[in-house]
Amino acid sequence: MTGGLILREQTAIQFNLSRAGEGQVFIVASVHSPADAAQAAGEAYDRIAETLRDHGLEIIQERVFGSLPVERSVMAARHRAFLTFGIPSGNPVTYIQGNPTWGDGLAGVIIHAVSLDHADDVWTIFDGETPCGRGWKRNGATYLMLQNIQGRAGGRPGQVREMLDRAEGILCRNGASYKNVARTWFYLSDILDWYAEFNKVRNEKYGEFGIMPGPGDKDLLLPASTGIRGETPSGAASTMDLMAIVGGADRPAVKQLTNRAQLDAFRYGSAFSRGALIHEPDVSLIEVSGTAAIDQQGKSQFHGDIRGQITCTFDRIETLLGREGAGLKDIAAATAFVKRPEYASIFREMADDRGLADFPAVCVVADVCREELLFEIDAEVAVRKESA
Repeated sequence: MTGGLILREQTAIQFNLSRAGEGQVFIVASVHSPADAAQAAGEAYDRIAETLRDHGLEIIQERVFGSLPVERSVMAARHRAFLTFGIPSGNPVTYIQGNPTWGDGLAGVIIHAVSLDHADDVWTIFDGETPCGRGWKRNGATYLMLQNIQGRAGGRPGQVREMLDRAEGILCRNGASYKNVARTWFYLSDILDWYAEFNKVRNEKYGEFGIMPGPGDKDLLLPASTGIRGETPSGAASTMDLMAIVGGADRPAVKQLTNRAQLDAFRYGSAFSRGALIHEPDVSLIEVSGTAAIDQQGKSQFHGDIRGQITCTFDRIETLLGREGAGLKDIAAATAFVKRPEYASIFREMADDRGLADFPAVCVVADVCREELLFEIDAEVAVRKESA
């Protein structure tokens, strides 16, 4: 992993580049101090675009976290930087209202990219005439990443149904189905008002897709997932990204994970697995679902205690990763969600205390799925194999 701070005119941007096997990287640019959004975006995207150009990388997922009022200026700065460095700017991007701790502004950018030297092909996926994702072939498998998928009409439950049906339709038109989905990210407006409704619709649709576990099922097909508050510029009630993997057999190199320190989420009504392990010849990728201070009975822990919740969350993730031979230091990209702005500095302090200097995370202010939960983190982990 390489990281460091870009310091220009009082703007502090932490930049991390983490390699995930041959020709695959995660890039995290996180803004750590109050700054003009356009300036911060320009500096961050200059560094991102230069890295993409110098390493011959193609973006396969791009998420931007910032307040909605600055979205246009952030995206304009992105376009200018990409134009300057000869990087296509028309690829799909998901812009999420992830407010930085000081209010309006840019919180950060997370990018997953691959090199054409180590991917057989990279292409853009369309929904009609709208670019909605990227596909690539790597180590004999086909990967499909859909971005910014939404329902367009109706109330909130109706939008979720349409969103999931749109995702299934796009996957089917590209030789896959929802059974191939290893990872999802859901961003929900006003999550605390209707998370139970969202779960009900998701459970119903997953039952239709044939991936909801039954009483006797031994194989867990549910994707790893994040479900967090996050408005988007369109005003949609729900927005999703997803990653599907197709090979010679159905999801040949993917194992959905459980965590002995936490109850499986589907047992209390949330249809996702605690993580997904993706085996490749040169690297193991672990997609860590959004994780908070929840115990083996599915109950929230450490009410009103932010330090207790952060410690508990780190411990839960360590338990999950430890069973797969990984640890917190193998995290390549993460998003940390804090309920109150002042919790961000506590998170960074506690990460440092665990030896996670320059931890590659974008930290945003957002509601978690339960009122009493003050902190959540999701992550993507890269563990290089000894022989690679």
